[in-house]
Amino acid sequence: MGEEMVRFTVRYRETDLWIAVDRGDPSAMSAAAQSFVTELRRGLDDYLAHDPDYRHALAPYVPHPAAPLLLHEMAAAAATAGIGPMSAVAGAFARETGRMLRRRFGIGEVVVENGGDIYADVQRPLDVVLFAGQSPLSERIGLHIPPTGHPLGICTSSATVGPSLSFGKADAVMIVCRDALAADSFATAFANRILDLSDLQPVVETACNRPDILGAIAVKDGQMAVGGAFELRLFETRPPH
Repeated sequence: MGEEMVRFTVRYRETDLWIAVDRGDPSAMSAAAQSFVTELRRGLDDYLAHDPDYRHALAPYVPHPAAPLLLHEMAAAAATAGIGPMSAVAGAFARETGRMLRRRFGIGEVVVENGGDIYADVQRPLDVVLFAGQSPLSERIGLHIPPTGHPLGICTSSATVGPSLSFGKADAVMIVCRDALAADSFATAFANRILDLSDLQPVVETACNRPDILGAIAVKDGQMAVGGAFELRLFETRPPH
């Protein structure tokens, strides 16, 4: 993103944020983000204590009318992908944190990455490198995303990396949407469909036939499929973190 970007990290329970902004005091923004995600998590936990079915649902689920708005948004995004609402939680926390930082600190650009799920609101091109665990393609491929003028969600799901539940066997499925909640849900849903190498191309084609999905990459072992509006990038060496 350029060395001039201001970078910092925030962690709270399962939330693990890497944040980059174009300007500002990283100490003040880090403290604000820490407080913000703590309150988000408390609100989520308070609701789940009264509606545990929301946490465990693997199919579309309608929250109580009095649930926080964000939980209704998560449920709606996940229902579009045909899965349960907690599939959108990492993308939701990334998006809400990015929006908060823009409101509170008047920054022009922000990227928030939360365990592989990205909310990006920038005016510069981005190279987004795909981490795919032990696959030989891990950190060797990615998408080049030109300035779009709109926020994007760039989210990745894996059956071999991290603690998230997956019913598939993909090393990684990356989905790009206008909204991070939708991208997070679709990444999970399409990763669930990849059981062997023959599933890669059909799954990516199905994803990219949806008007709400802008791009997709799927990786299993040493093979991949890619589709959508963005240029595939190949990296000779693993990029610095």
